[in-house]
Amino acid sequence: MGKIKYQFNTHSLAVEKVKETFWDKAKGFLRIVLAGIVFSVLVLLIFFTFFESPKERMLNREIGQFQTKYQQINDRLDILVSVIDDMRERDDNIYRVILEADPIPQTYREAAYGGVDRYSQLEGYQNSELISSTLKRIDRISRQLYVQSKSYDEVFEMAKNKADMLASIPAIVPLEKGTERLVSGFGYRIHPIYKTMRMHTGVDFTAPTGTPIYATGNGVVKIAEMNRHGYGRMVVIDHGYGYETVYAHMNKIKVKRGQEIKRGEIIGLVGNTGVSTAPHLHYEVVRNGRKVNPVNYFYNDLTPEEFEYIIEVASRVNQSLS
Repeated sequence: MGKIKYQFNTHSLAVEKVKETFWDKAKGFLRIVLAGIVFSVLVLLIFFTFFESPKERMLNREIGQFQTKYQQINDRLDILVSVIDDMRERDDNIYRVILEADPIPQTYREAAYGGVDRYSQLEGYQNSELISSTLKRIDRISRQLYVQSKSYDEVFEMAKNKADMLASIPAIVPLEKGTERLVSGFGYRIHPIYKTMRMHTGVDFTAPTGTPIYATGNGVVKIAEMNRHGYGRMVVIDHGYGYETVYAHMNKIKVKRGQEIKRGEIIGLVGNTGVSTAPHLHYEVVRNGRKVNPVNYFYNDLTPEEFEYIIEVASRVNQSLS
């Protein structure tokens, strides 16, 4: 039986029974329900703010395990990076030095991988930086391994062609053996006509007119003609592997353009053509488009004592013959 409510009537000064309608009962019920909902929401907010649910604890444990795994992955990547650095060091400073190949540019080895938005889908999460940085390292290492693999392929091909390369690289004196023939070396020398210090881009060997001139390495004749810029009759041999040699002031040319040449083969005779003050051979070595000191390439047919002597003579600052 429900409770009976009474109220005091101020007009009749009597206590009367209160008659509740359905809506009065409904309003009371709704107030109780709303109060319960508000209370429940407050309890839930307090609980989820200061306490973890079982599911959250499980997820947090999984996140901690993932962070530990990512750290272990990064530790292994550190080891892998050190191995790659060692491979790169040996590649650039041992293998390529032996094979006389230029090292791979650092900018090419460290080139970026993918586009700028490659990792954008990982942003906005709690561990986005950890995940994206790890993926960036993996991509960078993948790129470096690819470059290193291609480099080893190139080194392998160069090693297979080592014998041909050694036969092609300039390595002998271009005239009949005799260190006394060298009269002017590579570097700034006094010009024989202008009497001023100018860069002498080769070495001068004095010899009688008609003395045979020998190719210093295997190759193909690139130029065999009369030069109008002071070199006189000249021959240029392309040896491959980035090397060319120049023979100038010849009296006579014995080869033709496009002809294959072997080291030690006669390509011409010493002369006095072009801008020259006496019969001699002006000899140059070009490495990857840059003229270098030819004396460093006379190691194949000289004794250590002769090589020391020719280096000492070539270093003297005197007057060149052309």
